[in-house]
Amino acid sequence: MKYKLLALDMDGTLLNDEQQITPETEKWIRKAAAAGVHVCLSTGRGYHEAIAYGEQLDLGTPMITVNGSEIWRTPKELHSRVLLDRSLVAGMHAIAQEKKVWFWAYSVEGSYNETNWIPEVLERNQWMKFGYFTKDDEVRQDIKRRLQELGGLEVTNSSPYNLEINPAGISKASGIRTVCDWFGLDLSEAVAVGDSLNDLAAIEAAGLGVAMGNAQEAVKAKADVVTATNNEDGIALIIRDFILTGG
Repeated sequence: MKYKLLALDMDGTLLNDEQQITPETEKWIRKAAAAGVHVCLSTGRGYHEAIAYGEQLDLGTPMITVNGSEIWRTPKELHSRVLLDRSLVAGMHAIAQEKKVWFWAYSVEGSYNETNWIPEVLERNQWMKFGYFTKDDEVRQDIKRRLQELGGLEVTNSSPYNLEINPAGISKASGIRTVCDWFGLDLSEAVAVGDSLNDLAAIEAAGLGVAMGNAQEAVKAKADVVTATNNEDGIALIIRDFILTGG
């Protein structure tokens, strides 16, 4: 087979709009795994929000969580974790308060947003990702400018209305590169599938970069292939037509 690693985003990609893996998609993922393809979840979600789906698919393969801030050698064995500097988290929280926008943050100790944030968690916790949500394009662009001024950050999104922030240099692409090294694979032997800007680096780096039919236009423009939507078994089609046929 030309492609030996399949890296799958979750929301908008592996999962349909009901947050489920369809039977058809599951069937083809299992076929790929049975044929020797390493199937790797690659998500912006935290570990505890992702692991149940890996278990549903009986995957014992590596996982990339929190947009690459965590890489799991197996679903139970953490390989690496990259943290945000607390001063940057403090700055991002201050921007959220100033702009009065919804925010969330992933830490090793748990996830937080404006409903459960207390000042003590800033110094107490180990932070991996920060995010904002607003449908106001002007406010979102202003926040993005402010983040660029802070420096030391990797800024992407998982929907047109949010911003997701990781430490500089951390992305799903960096995670996939690490996983490929473990298996002695070149990135050209990897397939990366996604729908949002946090998938873009991986889609550009992989041997086959796939955008879902529901992907943001900027992602479709950079992909090698655009498949069907997350509600139409787009992943199943890629496995059938590009991976198990040799590409």
